[in-house]
Amino acid sequence: MRTGITAGLLFVLAHFAMLIGVTTPEKFYFDEVHYVPAARQMLEPAMREPMLNPMHPPLGKQLIALSIHSFGDGPLGWRYPGILFGSLAVVAVYLCGLALFAAQGPAIAASLLAFFNQMLFVQSRIAMLDIFALAFSLFAIAAFVHGFRRERPHLWFALAGIGFGLSAGCKWSGLFALAVCIIIVAVIRLMQSWRTQFADARPEDWYRPGLWPDFRWWHFAICFVLVPVSVYLATFIPLYGLSVANIVDAQRRILSDNTTTAIAGHTYMSSWPSWPFLVRPVWYLFDKVDEDRIAAVVLLGNPLILWPALIAVAICLRDWIATRRLDAFLILAFYFGPYLAWALLPRTLGFIYYYLPAATTASFALVYALKRRSMPGWVLWAYVAIGFAGFAAMLPISAAFIGTSMATFSRLMIFQNWI
Repeated sequence: MRTGITAGLLFVLAHFAMLIGVTTPEKFYFDEVHYVPAARQMLEPAMREPMLNPMHPPLGKQLIALSIHSFGDGPLGWRYPGILFGSLAVVAVYLCGLALFAAQGPAIAASLLAFFNQMLFVQSRIAMLDIFALAFSLFAIAAFVHGFRRERPHLWFALAGIGFGLSAGCKWSGLFALAVCIIIVAVIRLMQSWRTQFADARPEDWYRPGLWPDFRWWHFAICFVLVPVSVYLATFIPLYGLSVANIVDAQRRILSDNTTTAIAGHTYMSSWPSWPFLVRPVWYLFDKVDEDRIAAVVLLGNPLILWPALIAVAICLRDWIATRRLDAFLILAFYFGPYLAWALLPRTLGFIYYYLPAATTASFALVYALKRRSMPGWVLWAYVAIGFAGFAAMLPISAAFIGTSMATFSRLMIFQNWI
């Protein structure tokens, strides 16, 4: 009951905060020029050729299309699904926090830090696909972590498979967290087959010889292969019906577009090693309103949260190596997995918003580091307040409806490469 009430309050607060001024600007900005026309095309009585934006799966665009149908073909219709799923992502972080820390306070703190990291807020207020993939993936991670601690994880792992299938149905990057789960389960099963044991075994170890005694290989295949693949492919049925040839051809096009290296450069492109350090942001919008006022939206990340998060990740790594803690292990897995996966792709064009999933799960590392035994309880909440202060300071360049002066803009742009 308490969990449901808290989740509901977090959803309402996040939804209200992100909805304010979302219709500004009243024109397309940044990648809305790709996704909104593709969503409009889905509302046509008959799908015409060529299909717009064939390089991504359809679910996210279908959600935008449903919103346009419900709220009209305008800024609210384009952007409301992002608000909805951004609010759900905050709730999902809270549920992940409960599964990781088994306490309300740290879970709430994690959800607030994820909201205040600026990336989630900005990405929820633009008609792009990343926030949909993130929300579904976070719910799947929550189910996986909850199931990890149970003797019979079957149902929870199947629910995780559904979430990952829906995430991939929005954007293929949703597969990264699924791959993390597959690797974790495979490694644990391999160690069990080798009869691995720790000499000084502890209840909080990430690996135990007796973990999931009734979870067989076919359960693994169903939960982490059959279920996500079936859910993913089902997202194509509204477009292609039951035509296997058309659905397979759609996968070929997505694969080709997402693995090509023949992509031109972009003003705001950046490489994956730079993302945690917030070296190169993406300016989604920069409009001059009058002589001294601008309307701006930048995806940068809150330095007061995401820079200290790197220290917190290092603390998690130290604790996992030294004490084999399960919570530290899972935090590291879902931070590094969705982030370092980009290093393996042949794609040369990258943007800092690809760091969004890792930036969001970094809030767990911060909570972990700030709730250690040596830390007084008030330190965590003091840090949440600091994170909020950084978030509030960045609002003039996070929400276009606020507007700001060139002097404020200059103060916020600490480094030349942020411009």
